[in-house]
Amino acid sequence: MVKVEGKGGISATIVADSVSPSGKRITTYELEYPRFIHSEFMTHRLFSRNAASSRAIPVPKMIEHIKINTAMPIHWGANQRGMQAEAECVEPISLEALQEFDEPSDSGLFQLINDEVDRAEAWRRAMGDAVYTAEAFHEAGYHKQIVNRLLEPFQFIKVVCTATEYDNFFWLRNHKDAQPEIKELARCMWEAREQSSPNGLWVDEWHLPYVEFYKDSDESYYFIYNSDPDGQQYEQRLSEEDAIKVSASCCAQVSYRLTDNSVHKALKIYDMLVNSKPVHASPFEHQARPMDDETDLDTEGVTGYNNRLGYYSGNFFGWIQHRQLIDENACWDYEPE
Repeated sequence: MVKVEGKGGISATIVADSVSPSGKRITTYELEYPRFIHSEFMTHRLFSRNAASSRAIPVPKMIEHIKINTAMPIHWGANQRGMQAEAECVEPISLEALQEFDEPSDSGLFQLINDEVDRAEAWRRAMGDAVYTAEAFHEAGYHKQIVNRLLEPFQFIKVVCTATEYDNFFWLRNHKDAQPEIKELARCMWEAREQSSPNGLWVDEWHLPYVEFYKDSDESYYFIYNSDPDGQQYEQRLSEEDAIKVSASCCAQVSYRLTDNSVHKALKIYDMLVNSKPVHASPFEHQARPMDDETDLDTEGVTGYNNRLGYYSGNFFGWIQHRQLIDENACWDYEPE
């Protein structure tokens, strides 16, 4: 596992990195970045993603998160024409604040005064205003899918991202014209990938985020680390089927920022995702196995061919994506009930 920590709390951690016999690489990241750049990250369509959800995280927990770790700009750009802000602005911000007097004045115990604060403090006060309003909505009985929207500008979001094609992302985002926060994210991702050594997998072996894989000349197996009652870690071996389910379970749990890698939890989440109607298959986009030399359009899981990059499965080139092996993983003939 390789982790690169950047400015302002932005980080990129590689949780799985594999290469096929043909040399095609697939990489899974666990990312932390300000939610206010999430829409830009979502424009990259060859990425498979699962992300922390405002609909899933309880309001008090979300408030705790943003108070401890408030998402802020890493470059406070000065106003100018165009989309890029080159110079930084250091001007103080004028805000009205309540001041309490030791002796009552003609207007009472409190009076509005003009308060000049630095940019970071002004941003934190805006967060405090959002928290105050969110708490009022929460106490009035509104659901977290409403209340947490007020807090999103100040959130860090946790995202699991898997892809075989990252070049266009780096070309666009690890660039001086990109917004500084997503440029910093791209830089961290690039450096992590440069530092990581992908594991070589054969065509019958699986790229599985959050699941370990051991192999030598005599044996190979999937496993996770667990702890005994004394806190000592040990390896728990998994069947291939359970390993895929545990990986998908951990990717799905990103939606509420928890990770329970137990087989029990995996089976429960698998049932919720795959046996529900409609199927919720996005967490199964992160598991994949290499295509072989005999792959063609009739191969199970192959969804198309590209003249430049070859056969693809979903958004992966050179790898069979597990989602494409699940029945009814998407709807192609919708009719309202």
